[in-house]
Amino acid sequence: MITTSQSGVSQEAALAQALDGLWQRFLPQIRERVAILESAAAALAAGPLTEELREAALAAAHKLAGTLGTFGLTRGTVLARELECAFARESSPGSDRGVNLAANAAELRAMVEDRKPSA
Repeated sequence: MITTSQSGVSQEAALAQALDGLWQRFLPQIRERVAILESAAAALAAGPLTEELREAALAAAHKLAGTLGTFGLTRGTVLARELECAFARESSPGSDRGVNLAANAAELRAMVEDRKPSA
């Protein structure tokens, strides 16, 4: 059952509006985190990551994994968790690995940019 407040706005609509406001507020940080993942994936394709970039990518992926589902981007959470796991492992660089991670980061970017406000 959907209840309405005195203003006539349903609680569900008010929640959706609040989430949209939060999305707009945090979108610059979300975009920055995706950019870090894109940079780290490209760097890994070219050679070994610096520890600083690996740690930045790990932190960015972790934060995105915890955030995107809140905004209805469940697939984004899955991709971010995959990236988090990939950057957590110590492994050798390689173009295949970097390309795969870059594809995940690109899909995240598209998801973030295509998110539509809740109706």
